[in-house]
Amino acid sequence: MQEPSEQGAPETVLVEPERQVESFRQAREARRSELIEDYVELIDDLIGDGGEARQVDIAARLGVAQPTVAKMLKRLCEDGFVQQRPYRGVFLTEAGRRLAVQARERHRIVERFLCALGVSPETARRDAEGIEHHVSAETLAAFRAFVESGRAGGA
Repeated sequence: MQEPSEQGAPETVLVEPERQVESFRQAREARRSELIEDYVELIDDLIGDGGEARQVDIAARLGVAQPTVAKMLKRLCEDGFVQQRPYRGVFLTEAGRRLAVQARERHRIVERFLCALGVSPETARRDAEGIEHHVSAETLAAFRAFVESGRAGGA
């Protein structure tokens, strides 16, 4: 954290170890859940669009190789978020659907908040894709309240 000095230049202020540990722990946890949330949200979108999500379509949308998708789908099956059916594709479990809905709602709130600040819709969409996974419940609630209050023009 930096605070301005008398000359206006920022000074480095070291945070207490316990607070810093919690900040880093939160960031690591967000990175771990980010990939899972991206997959279940995409699978839900593909199912909504075409009735099923195929490994090849997931790989194409995420820009990764099919073996990468296969490894992640195995993990998602083990975690209870998806079911794979031979010759049919990937389907979300109830837990997977709930997670997809939660991730999509967080993305929507962050994207609307960024647009309310004047960020272009395309940039807001791209930036929200990363921010949505790292924002705390408290900050997300503040974003939602800001957007719903209409404090920004065009919100």
